[in-house]
Amino acid sequence: MVFHVAIARSLREAIAHMFIRQTTTNNKATGEGYFTYRLVRGERIGGKVRQITVLNLGRHFPIKQEDWPLLCRRIEQLLQPQEILLPLACSEVIERTAQRYVGQLIARSSLPDQTAHADPTPADAAPPAHPAPDYQEVDIDSLQQTQPRSVGVEQVALHALSQQGFIKMLTELGINGVMRAAILGNLVGRMAQPASERATWHWLQTQSALGELIDVDFAGLSHMRLYRASDILLHHRAAIEESLFRSLQTLFNLEETVTLYDLTNTYFEGEAAANPNALHGRSKEKRTDCPLLTLGLVLDGSGFVRRSKTFAGNVSEGTTLETMLSGLDAPPSAMVIMDAGIATEANLAWLSDHGYRYLAVRRGGARQFDETRAVRIETAGGEPLRLQKMVSEENKDVLLYCHSAGREAKETAMMVRFTEGFEAGLQKIAEGLQKPRSEKRYAKLLERIGRLKEKSRGASQHYTVNLTTDDAGKFVTALSWDKTPIDGTMLTHPGVYCLRSNETTWSEERLWRTYTMLTDLESVFRSLKSELGLRPVFHQKEDRSDGHLFITVLAYQCVQVLRTQLKKAGINDSWSSLRKTLSVQCRVTTSMRRRDGRTVHLRKSTVAEPALAAIYQALAVNSAPGGTKKLIC
Repeated sequence: MVFHVAIARSLREAIAHMFIRQTTTNNKATGEGYFTYRLVRGERIGGKVRQITVLNLGRHFPIKQEDWPLLCRRIEQLLQPQEILLPLACSEVIERTAQRYVGQLIARSSLPDQTAHADPTPADAAPPAHPAPDYQEVDIDSLQQTQPRSVGVEQVALHALSQQGFIKMLTELGINGVMRAAILGNLVGRMAQPASERATWHWLQTQSALGELIDVDFAGLSHMRLYRASDILLHHRAAIEESLFRSLQTLFNLEETVTLYDLTNTYFEGEAAANPNALHGRSKEKRTDCPLLTLGLVLDGSGFVRRSKTFAGNVSEGTTLETMLSGLDAPPSAMVIMDAGIATEANLAWLSDHGYRYLAVRRGGARQFDETRAVRIETAGGEPLRLQKMVSEENKDVLLYCHSAGREAKETAMMVRFTEGFEAGLQKIAEGLQKPRSEKRYAKLLERIGRLKEKSRGASQHYTVNLTTDDAGKFVTALSWDKTPIDGTMLTHPGVYCLRSNETTWSEERLWRTYTMLTDLESVFRSLKSELGLRPVFHQKEDRSDGHLFITVLAYQCVQVLRTQLKKAGINDSWSSLRKTLSVQCRVTTSMRRRDGRTVHLRKSTVAEPALAAIYQALAVNSAPGGTKKLIC
């Protein structure tokens, strides 16, 4: 049968009788001598047999010399799979090494086919628009497919990094090629399969085609390189964040008018005794059993990170704002948006004194709403919203009372549940007073009522509880209560919340729509925690823990670049959903025996399915990452 394939390069001669050669090399800088290893084959040229290098194996070749012949025979068998009569008994190390070298030979296709009459296409040349068809007569029954490796997430991750000028920036920082590869492995791994650095190292070796896309052999890279890459990123943290945000400003035409700020925390697996910042505090995941580490982010209105910083796990939200904004180089007129936990009086005063504008949820205070002074708008979801603006007498700040019908229904249902629960608890105590053996001591009943108040979520403030005692005042004989709603609370003004700002010239609608940007920040943290592996932290040292968080921040930056570009094409999926769509594409090696007994090996990506093709089209990237490689032997 005839099998039609599009090719990039092919092998000039069948590889046979390969062996490993050890060569002494001197370091040009120090003069130090060391051994390097090469996979070579003999070739007769002009009547003489010469050794032709098939593959450079480097100086850290892992196989013992007595196993070299077995390794070479196994490589030959893998290149000629249909010729295997008796499989070789190989150790796991030899089998894994042979598979690795065969994969490199096919991926690089460094040896052109002897039967090719035209010159092979240069590796750096653009592929022809319509490559000439290459017809091979092969045995379909001999077809084998091996070495599937994921390539979809890797392709778009590299696109996002390229858009930000990340790789160029690493070069400008003086980071060498090996560490640049380790850094890319860390970042892409965090986007594709969030895990620890060691788990990422295994993923790069056994599941990902990232090495093919950037021409790096991750199987020959020590896992310690990934840890050191984390150290290097942390060392250059300020320069990296500044460079990336400048690139994003140019790429998306960002305006420096809005600054979002918030905190989140992550927990450690283990005690992390060597990390002074790993402290117990208020866990947003209710992990009171674990030490915590806090991450602060400053973002622009589009959700891109400007600065990040790690704090101790027990840090108070209100104490970090000045530390983060100092040295930010944001224009004095920038609007800082934050939640109530950070909007302390001290922070608001500091922002005003330093020329910043602020917009935040007011801390405390009574609720109110005057329907006659309110304006009506609609949310992005079409829900009606009413806004009442009140400017202070000194014209220094403004309060914006917001009423949402949807929020009113929710809070009303909450208050019904809490008040009914509180009343049911009081009724149970009252009925118990009629039983002969029930607790009637005044002090004990006060404790029970106190516990009820704690569980009532504020509903108890609307009740006056009366206890009737005996003449001695020690025992309670009856219990009753009165309900008097307190004005300005959730019970009397459900669905109302208040924003506070020192920007007095903006309209009600502009203030509210600007504050809703903080919702995007909350989605940022959800992405960091649930989609990009912020939690948990397995490291025990401070620098490594900080590096883990910084890698997650950089991975988020890439995700935000992709999602921003995809939204313009109407693709609004979460990163988890996008990652599932991207993960189905792999690079696979297909091997078939030709009529002449030689074997054709093709390394190629699977065809992008419609949803994946739409993503590639929106990003304007190649839908067949890695191209096609051919080896005939």
